[in-house]
This record gives sequence, structure tokens and C-alpha cells, in this order.
Amino acid sequence: MFNLALGVGFALVNFGLFLLCYRLFGRMGLYAWLGMATVLANIQVVKTIEMFGLVMTLGNTIYASIYLTSDLLNEKYGEKAAKKAVWFGFFTLIATTIIMQLVLLFEPAETDIAQESLEKLFGLMPRLALGSLCAYFISQFVDVKIYTWLKKKCPRPNQLWIRNNGSTLFSQLLDSVTFCSIAFLGEYPMGVWWEILLTTYLLKFVVSAASTPVLYIARSMKVPEE
Repeated sequence: MFNLALGVGFALVNFGLFLLCYRLFGRMGLYAWLGMATVLANIQVVKTIEMFGLVMTLGNTIYASIYLTSDLLNEKYGEKAAKKAVWFGFFTLIATTIIMQLVLLFEPAETDIAQESLEKLFGLMPRLALGSLCAYFISQFVDVKIYTWLKKKCPRPNQLWIRNNGSTLFSQLLDSVTFCSIAFLGEYPMGVWWEILLTTYLLKFVVSAASTPVLYIARSMKVPEE
């Protein structure tokens, strides 16, 4: 129950900070949030927890906010702005991976206390980054395309929830299968791997669905450039 209660609070904190970032910095804040969320999601995903008796990874909440960000950009600024954000996320993740792998190559001093922890945290990052980049490439562009299509089919303001949830329902399935296959297949027993895949997808979609009111709030906000 502790993880469940903390998870709800964790989601509220993430969404609250997302809205604050957009309110303070406008469209540029969305790009900044997406870059930060891409990096944090790949750090958090190393940690596994148990909830409802199932094993799942952290990082799902902050990763779901990436879809929230691209959907908001598409909703308010168009498909081109959403695609630009996807490419920005690519660059952020690649740059972080390269820099942290170089950091690990430095020989630590005898008094160093960080190397072992950094190796545990970022040692898997190339594989995680590969999985994330492939999943990100497939799912984010699919999400943008589906959202744009739904925006034409369901254009009314009160149909935002259809555009948001309709695009993430399929794109997050692609994301979860691709990422879990590349990042975790062979790292965990198959039973645990299936649990991670199932819980990753379900949790991401539940969090995305729960973020729909946040998207409505963000859409109605007056931000600096406006």
C-alpha cells in the first residue's frame, strides 16, 4: 500500500511540476521538460518495485509525461512543433549517454565514493538508451501521426480526451514492447520480463489517461509568449 500511495503522490508532483514549467516558460518550457523527462525516465527505469504483487519499473510516470508534452504541443502549436520536440528528446538522450559513458572511463581517485554507484546506475545505459531510442522513435512519431489524424476526425475542444487517449493507447503499446524487448530481454527471467512488460504498458496508459485533466488545464493556460 505504501508504494501505491507514494505512486499517486509521485504522479501528482510530476503533473504539478509539468504545469508549473509550462506556465512559467511557455513552449520552451515544454521542450525543456521533454528533454529532462527523457533523461530521468532512463535513470529511474533501472529501479524495480512491487505493486499489486507485480514487479514493475519506475520511470513510467515521468515517461508518460513525454506523451503529454508532445500531445500538448500538437494541440496548441501543431504537428511540426510536436515533431521538433521528439527530435529534441533524441538529442538529449544521445548526448547524455555519450557524456556519462566518458565519465565512467575516468580512473577514480583512491578516495572516490561515486564510481561504483555511477557504474551501477549508468552501466546499463547504452542498452537502455538503445531500447529507449528505438521505442521513442517508433512510438513518438506514431503518437504524433495518430494525434494529428484524430485532430482532424475529432476536432472539437471537448474531444481532446479522445485525441489524447486514442493516440497513446496504441503508441504506448509499441513503446513498451520495443523498449522491454531491447532493454530487459535476457536480463530478467521470462516470467519477470512479462510482468515488467504488462505492468509497464498498463501503468503508462493509466497514468496517461489520468493526465487528461492536466492536458485540459494546460491547454487553457496563458503562458509568457501568449
